[in-house]
Amino acid sequence: MSQIAFWGAVELGLVYSFVALGVYLAFRVLDFPDLTVDGSFPLGAAVTAVLIIAGVNAWLAALIAMAAGAAAGMVTALLNVRFKILNLLASILTMIALFSVNLRVMGKPNVALINADTMISPFFGHGLRDFYVRPLFVGVLVIVALVLVWRFLESDAGLAMRATGANARMARAQGVDTSRQIYLGMAISNALVALGGALFAQTNGFADVTSGVGTIVVGLAAVIIGETLLGRRGLLIALIGCVLGSILYRIAIQLALSSDVIGLQASDLNFVTAVLVTFALILPRLRRGAAS
Repeated sequence: MSQIAFWGAVELGLVYSFVALGVYLAFRVLDFPDLTVDGSFPLGAAVTAVLIIAGVNAWLAALIAMAAGAAAGMVTALLNVRFKILNLLASILTMIALFSVNLRVMGKPNVALINADTMISPFFGHGLRDFYVRPLFVGVLVIVALVLVWRFLESDAGLAMRATGANARMARAQGVDTSRQIYLGMAISNALVALGGALFAQTNGFADVTSGVGTIVVGLAAVIIGETLLGRRGLLIALIGCVLGSILYRIAIQLALSSDVIGLQASDLNFVTAVLVTFALILPRLRRGAAS
């Protein structure tokens, strides 16, 4: 694997770290199986691309994309909390609706950002090669997001959200408004995913309506790989594991697809993904079996 391919995989892994953090909030903290991310990821990319093309500042466009993602998450929460639709089904309904919404936002299946000013544009041309600049920039944003999520989950509001996911009935008995926590958690989760989509559009130079296909699998793979490697020894370690899992997942995918010995092609991406996720799921069982 070439140096450019390696750093490209790291860059993509860092972009999807926002998805991993969002999936961790929904699945591990709230215990809410959320497939909305397959729609909120391209939503973030679509909103950002359209606004940048219209002349809006790239940072402001990313913030608006996060707000759009948060709104998508709250729609899923509304269907579940207010109308009592099963959480998984509610997220599927929102995901399906977002496909049409994304087409409406872009007006066509994809929007190119070639030669457009993005959040990363000011950092080019300062002595570092382009394939170093992008992962470094995204990496700094990932660290900021990780710290903010960690501090939030350690706060009183975060503890209430964690209690809601652990035992909603007990949390309500302690005076926690569990409905509010679901709304808040789903909003934050999908805002992070939408930010990942916004960065994806800006680093890759385009937004596509199909870019969200399989996003939930990527996020879950990152969370599972991180937990397999680092375990669940603490909240901060778990969040770091999400980021590390996302990067390692992308590097593993790149290694598999660029290996001439295995003979895999780009069309085999879904197969490689399934194999990696399956291996990550059964590895803890294999370890326990070996220990016993």
